[in-house]
Amino acid sequence: MPKRPYNFYAGPAVLPHEVLEQAQAEITDFKGIGLSLMEISHRSPEYEEIHNETQHLFKELLQLPEGYHVLFLPGGASLQFSMIPMNLLVPGKVANYILTGVWADKAIEEARKVGDVYVSYSGKTNNFTEMPSLKDIQVHAQTDAYLHITSNETVNGTQFHNFPAIRNVPVIADMSSDILSRPLDASKFAFIYAGAQKNLGPAGVTIVILREELIQHHTAPLPAMLDYRTYIKHNSLYNTPPVYSIYMVNLVLKWIKRSGGLSVLEKRNEEKARLIYDTLDQSGGFYRGFAQPASRSLMNITFKVWNDELEKLFFQEANTQGFVGLEGHRSLGHIRASVYNAMPYEACQALADFMKDFQRRYR
Repeated sequence: MPKRPYNFYAGPAVLPHEVLEQAQAEITDFKGIGLSLMEISHRSPEYEEIHNETQHLFKELLQLPEGYHVLFLPGGASLQFSMIPMNLLVPGKVANYILTGVWADKAIEEARKVGDVYVSYSGKTNNFTEMPSLKDIQVHAQTDAYLHITSNETVNGTQFHNFPAIRNVPVIADMSSDILSRPLDASKFAFIYAGAQKNLGPAGVTIVILREELIQHHTAPLPAMLDYRTYIKHNSLYNTPPVYSIYMVNLVLKWIKRSGGLSVLEKRNEEKARLIYDTLDQSGGFYRGFAQPASRSLMNITFKVWNDELEKLFFQEANTQGFVGLEGHRSLGHIRASVYNAMPYEACQALADFMKDFQRRYR
């Protein structure tokens, strides 16, 4: 079998190799039924077991208290930018948003189409290079619908390491790029959502975890497929869900559990990221990171080479040595190494070694 490339794509992203192997083994004959999971009804007992087990695994790994629902939705996190205010931003209330980068900005743009939005903090003045502290966040004086945060900004490579909490204001978190990468107190959040394609599985399903009481007083009519009550009432089976994507998420959650859970993954993620951040910090300015050290992401490491022409050469040589997906987001450019849960330590070590060797040869 040929050596696999070192996969640093930001999403869809690297998956655990053993998960891919299991999916390959089961793709034409799922557990001896003679059919692929992609060919059978989403109402079948075989799929129903996967569906319910995946919900349970989320509750177990996040240690969710009673009163939370785990839902499977289409449309990616981008649809949640609209669904959240449609369901939760009622007339007379104001939604607070923390503007920390590209993805938070997109969420704000969609929410403003629905109702009143107040930007409780903006990172534009620091070019989105750091996350705010609690003292930097100013919620609106009126009755607040919720406070929305983006836990990890993939473009600039920043991450909340301590989550804001405002008394009596429900906190909603877009955790698309760092969900299940570390332990957290899920009870502090009224709503968590994440597209699957970075830390959970392939694209095609979005995970929504919400507290029941958040929608108890919502009475406005909405299209069925845009109403969280539909997914709760029908256990995310109102229509055909993205069956295969949910199956893959199921396999990834089992891999996380076998790997030791979130505390073990957090330690691994810190060690992997440190390899690359130490290389940046010890380069004497040859490599320059974008995020302020206190806000550095453990998932997305963004940086540049001091010279643009050398950076072009960096990409050329990296490609010949099997590194793929290192190009930064189109809005920022330069270099981005995405080191999600499934990224092996050896790949990060190989990238750090390549960076040191490249610097040695072209300093």
